Amino acid sequence: MPYAVPLWRSIRDDLRARIKVGILKPGDKLPTTRMLMDQYSASSATVRRAVDLMIETGELIGRQGMGVFVADLPDHEK
Repeated sequence: MPYAVPLWRSIRDDLRARIKVGILKPGDKLPTTRMLMDQYSASSATVRRAVDLMIETGELIGRQGMGVFVADLPDHEK
């Protein structure tokens, strides 16, 4: 029986894919949590988990009072 993929992981994977193909570029601001909740039909906690994990890995940068932004790609990925 296949395992269900947690929604936070699907959101993270989708955001990573959008970054990889250039839909979201370094320096771009992510949509608000509310917009992501609507887009993915997810709770705020689920969206925050996906975004927070990407901040921890350096893929996104959170700027207090400004939002969350796509980080610059590491040199080996440019």
